[in-house]
Parts: sequence; C-alpha cells; structure tokens
Amino acid sequence: MAEPALKDTRLSEDAMPSGRGARYEEDFYSWLLEQAGILRARRFEDLDLDHVAEELEGLSKSEFAKLRSALRVLVMHMLKWDQQPEHRTASWIFSIREQRRRLSDILAENPGLKPRVGEAMTKAYPDARDWASEETHLPPDEFPPECPYEWDEILERPFEFDSVKR
Repeated sequence: MAEPALKDTRLSEDAMPSGRGARYEEDFYSWLLEQAGILRARRFEDLDLDHVAEELEGLSKSEFAKLRSALRVLVMHMLKWDQQPEHRTASWIFSIREQRRRLSDILAENPGLKPRVGEAMTKAYPDARDWASEETHLPPDEFPPECPYEWDEILERPFEFDSVKR
C-alpha cells in the first residue's frame, strides 16, 4: 500500500494571517510556520521578535547540549575502559566510535561551538564520572575528580578490539 503524500503545511503569503495570528503560547507549531512565512515574505514589522529571539537562543543551547551529551557518553566509556580492563567489550568501542562521529558532526555543523569545548567538557565530566561509577559499580572516588583526558586523546586515542573480553 502506498504511503499518502505529505501535504506542504507552510503558509502561503495569501493564507498567512497578518500580525501575531498564531499565538506563541497557544500553538507553537503554527506560530513557527507563521514566523517563517513572515520572514520569507520580508514582512519584518509583523515578526514576533521577542519570541523569535528566544527560540533562536534556545536552538543555540540545544546545540551546546548535544555537544555536552556526546562528550558525556564518550568520556564515560573511556573511564570504564581505563578502570575495568577485565570487563571491556566491543560495544564500548562501538559507543566510543559513535560518540566521536557525533562530536565530529556537531563541531563540523557548528564551528562556533569549538571555543566552548572546554566548558562543555567541564560540565559533562561530572555526569560522565557518575555514570561510569554506576555502570561499573565502583564508588565515584575511584575515578579522577577532574577529566583526565586531553582533547586530542578524547578525539584520537585508539581503542583496539584485541583488548576486549571474548
């Protein structure tokens, strides 16, 4: 059975209400489409500028959160790898590789985040440490209080399959 065709839900200039028709608090989805239509129509005086600015700032925070998340998972696996060599598994290597790919993609798509890598690591490390502690069943003080890895090591340190549990 064929899938139904998706309808273009963007508002045309003719169909778009003027002013602030789709209220931000009442129907965010429609508000977004409306604001995009207003921008495309270059009707800047009709933009809901305060909320547009708020949402743009929110998007930047979301990209920073993606960076922190990738670092958190990556460093958690590195900590586990170093702390429990007898429990190493191939899945840890796959996770490290995946998070490195994500990190690379995030930074390639958002070069403006590069100066904030140190801040992201500082914020991600306590969670990475806690997660590593929980997953290894070791007390948190078994892990360094500060991130023990340099940036180059986070990105490039080799993890080999010949050192995993079979």
